[in-house]
Amino acid sequence: MNEIAQELNRDILQGNPYVYELLSELGKNLYYPKGILTQSAEAKQKAHRFNATIGIATEKDHPMFLPLIQKTLADYNPKDLYPYAPPAGKPELRELWRKKILIDNPSLQDKSFSNPIVTNALTHGLSIVADLFINADDPLVLPDKLWGNYNFIFGVRRGAKTVQFPFYTKEGTFNTIGMKEAILSKKDHGKAVLVLNFPNNPTGYTPTEQDATEIIKALREVAEEGMNLVVVTDDAYFGLFYENSIKESLFARIANIHPRVLAIKVDGATKEDYVWGFRVGFITYASEHPAVLNALEKKTIGIIRGTISSASHPSQTFLIKALQSPDFQIQKQEKFKVLSQRASKVKQILEQEKYHDAWDYYPFNSGYFMCLKLKGVKAEVLRNHLLDQYGVGVISLGENDVRIAFSCVEEQELEHLFDLIYQGYKDLSVKLK
Repeated sequence: MNEIAQELNRDILQGNPYVYELLSELGKNLYYPKGILTQSAEAKQKAHRFNATIGIATEKDHPMFLPLIQKTLADYNPKDLYPYAPPAGKPELRELWRKKILIDNPSLQDKSFSNPIVTNALTHGLSIVADLFINADDPLVLPDKLWGNYNFIFGVRRGAKTVQFPFYTKEGTFNTIGMKEAILSKKDHGKAVLVLNFPNNPTGYTPTEQDATEIIKALREVAEEGMNLVVVTDDAYFGLFYENSIKESLFARIANIHPRVLAIKVDGATKEDYVWGFRVGFITYASEHPAVLNALEKKTIGIIRGTISSASHPSQTFLIKALQSPDFQIQKQEKFKVLSQRASKVKQILEQEKYHDAWDYYPFNSGYFMCLKLKGVKAEVLRNHLLDQYGVGVISLGENDVRIAFSCVEEQELEHLFDLIYQGYKDLSVKLK
């Protein structure tokens, strides 16, 4: 094992040995090498005559660029677009995002957590978690209403064994008891990775204050029984809280609740700031021990260096400019209002009695999506029928669930959408009789 990796592991062991036990074999071997990028960083500070270190081309002390490209980006200095960004991300962006996290999550005010590290959006952040903490056959605990890509990120890539629990209770709240039982079913393994995605994709549900209190209590009880936990909050749709839910990330509540619980926040500008194609995400760790945070950061940067090298520089620059603008929150609030009104309209539509013979709908209060639970018609059959007969696209999930993204349908068109879905349902119901 590399000497730098050994040093980072010693730092983690001294700060919190439970975090060391959570690391995968790959995670234990990871480190940030003192190679070209380190030497280039030193040269940037000290090489006042010639800096012949990093692999970019320059002209007249500026990055070389094609005028036809720069013409479309005239508001930006070439140095903020064309060179490589640091593997951890632009320091200014990391600091801005940390300040944003603190403003958005009051429960974090007195807690210790790392500077966010820039990732190539959220999928990349989740894959970093998988690399750092998943060995083959390690348990991955997920609700049964989930984003399908988790199976690929953690299962196919790293060999995790998924343990599922029902997302909802009979009362339509988050199933904390089921979550706790699923985790403890793997107690003999000694560790587990739990992924909590709120607002949830596909259901659009975020825990209430009571849900959140019960979740924290359950996680603390699991830790007190001697089990080590990585708890990942996938906050892709953060901030889109419309009704009776908590208004901050569960990361803020979970951070530092017990030495055996390592909280990790994976979030990004992609969905919450409506810049999907920019591919800017972040990964943030919580620990009471600065040495542990430093070691996890170095290992994370090592993964980034060994995979994508660094995230897009222009995208980071664009986001910095947006976050610094006085119009940023004003414009975000305008978009929030649009989505909130669409969610409210969907609930009004679904309360109509004419739909009650066709489906129930799962409770939702946030995010981009909601789900229907079909009665007597298979979801995949309906999906194909709607495409072929009505030109309507929805997502089928399992036997009976259909996901509707109200985020991409104008409010005045929502009732027509559900009427077409209902017509498709009736077509199939007649054929079944």
